[in-house]
Amino acid sequence: MKKRILYASLVLSSGLLLAGCDETTGADSAVQVDEGLEDSANEEIAVEIKGLAHHYHSGDEVELMAAAEGSVSEENWHWYTRESEESEWERMQSQTTNRFSREATTDGLHIKAALVDEDHEIVAESDPAVVSIDDHHGQDELTRRIYNGFFYNDEIEDRGSTDWSGDWQSVHPYLESGGLDEVFEAKAADSDSMDFDDYKDYYTIGYETDVERIVIEDDAFTFYDEEGNDHTAEYEYDGYEVLTYSRGNRGVRFIFARADDNEEMPAFIQFSDHIISQKESDHFHLYWGNDRAELLDEVTNWPTYYPSDYTEEDLVRDMLAH
Repeated sequence: MKKRILYASLVLSSGLLLAGCDETTGADSAVQVDEGLEDSANEEIAVEIKGLAHHYHSGDEVELMAAAEGSVSEENWHWYTRESEESEWERMQSQTTNRFSREATTDGLHIKAALVDEDHEIVAESDPAVVSIDDHHGQDELTRRIYNGFFYNDEIEDRGSTDWSGDWQSVHPYLESGGLDEVFEAKAADSDSMDFDDYKDYYTIGYETDVERIVIEDDAFTFYDEEGNDHTAEYEYDGYEVLTYSRGNRGVRFIFARADDNEEMPAFIQFSDHIISQKESDHFHLYWGNDRAELLDEVTNWPTYYPSDYTEEDLVRDMLAH
């Protein structure tokens, strides 16, 4: 399955609302405005916001662009924010072009773009776009320690398949297209021992797979190959195993055994996602095969999956944050 990469956009003229944008810091002088913005909007002009990401991490830069379609002779812009649906809109005085840029600091921030005339009267405006901030593994010391592979055995909990429920895409096609090169360049810049080619070779082996999509619903696991062919089987939880790696850190494999006779699917599937207790996963490495013990020795090929609605930009942002 080849995934078409699109920048997330919000077609605000039709009232479509996408979650996933960011908040502003106190650098702006904010002016409160009333809820009468909608009354003065011209329905013949459509306003679209482009560049909205699926989600941001704290400290990311939220960069949006407003575009007007219709009979527009001159473009002047106001941007407005509010912290929730119950809050009043505030105009961001420093944002006067069709570009919006702010650091991600508040989850759930609403952002609106308004096209104005030379007298600063509203000509057309967008529906709110909502910023989503998801720091995944958290910023506290305990969470970072576990993410890096240092934990105590009594911190491990059994986990059910619901922690991985959803529709997932392989990142391997993005690597092959060069879409992840920015990630490898950043890793090389921070390393004293590996360059760009070293990292790309390492992840090429790690990400390689012909299973480009996985759908997990309750106990049913469905694998889709590159041609879109699919196979489904039922699985049941089969415990976990703790692995110690050569660098001294550890990992946990959560294991599921096939519960039906569909031999088109592997007998065992093992999850590894830097999480060791009950929590929904945001991405994971997967191992599968017919020998439970033999799979535990596999540490070089770990097909990696992110939500299927992630764009290339979302993937790069998430990987750079780790």
